[in-house]
Amino acid sequence: MNTASNDVLRPRQYDLVVFDWDGTLYDSTALIVKAIQSACADLGLPVPPRSEAAYVIGLGLHDALAHVAPTLPPERVPELGLRYRHHYFASQHELSLFEGTLDLLAALKARNHWLAVATGKSRQGLNEALTHVELKGVFDGTRTADETASKPHPMMLQELMAEFGVEPDRTLMIGDTTHDLQLAANAGTHSVAVSYGAHQPDTFAAFSPRYVAHSMADLHQWLIEHA
Repeated sequence: MNTASNDVLRPRQYDLVVFDWDGTLYDSTALIVKAIQSACADLGLPVPPRSEAAYVIGLGLHDALAHVAPTLPPERVPELGLRYRHHYFASQHELSLFEGTLDLLAALKARNHWLAVATGKSRQGLNEALTHVELKGVFDGTRTADETASKPHPMMLQELMAEFGVEPDRTLMIGDTTHDLQLAANAGTHSVAVSYGAHQPDTFAAFSPRYVAHSMADLHQWLIEHA
């Protein structure tokens, strides 16, 4: 990809802004937690508390379910995944973007940032979610856990940076979990955390995010001023 012709249009700190999906742009944390808990109950497993179910959000589904159900034989994890999907998709139509997400994305697009998503969702799951909220085609690139390495392995960000020819110091990762922040650290990029998603903000400091945003409006303001 030839990026030189676009350089004059990009007077900013970050050329590539990468968002996590669930809990960062998409208000899905509560449903994911409930679907994990219901799936465990279906199989007669101990039901994880909210904090434990929320902790695995952002990981690939297999890794997430193996973590919340450590006594389940590995060969039965796909069965747990089927029950999770049953409960999640039954209520997915009720989900929406966080208020202000569309305005934020439009503002960043107007400044010629490349926008991308790095998510623990499957490709099918992300495509369905993007279609549901009418964001198909808004992002310049996306990576899902079933087509590359799951977070916090740096491969998602490494592939996106290679796709757009962007260096780590010109890339910003934004997410609501320590998995997102560790992903950024592993890839050598900067990060911004949001406190309104799955993980508690007091867990973020160890990863040195440039900022912790407490609302979508807060995130919007910081990005306009600093990204």
